[in-house]
Amino acid sequence: MIPGEVIGRVVPSQTLDCFRGVPFLIVQRIDEESNPTNETIIAADAIGANMGEKVFIAQGMEATFPLPEAFNPSDMTIVAIIDTMET
Repeated sequence: MIPGEVIGRVVPSQTLDCFRGVPFLIVQRIDEESNPTNETIIAADAIGANMGEKVFIAQGMEATFPLPEAFNPSDMTIVAIIDTMET
């Protein structure tokens, strides 16, 4: 799982049928203390995250499971909203 903070949205002009209705968000990766890193990720949103929310991103094959279409090429999918982080 990759922690991050939603910083924007992507609106594609064309998309695969398996991604119809699935929003794509721009996520700034964060470290253990919630400080932003230099890595930005575009991820499919399976849970309805909003701007400024901290989220967890699933990567690889696990990223395909929460999306509506069973067979999709997603490599990064937002799967949880983080309420609090403690170190």
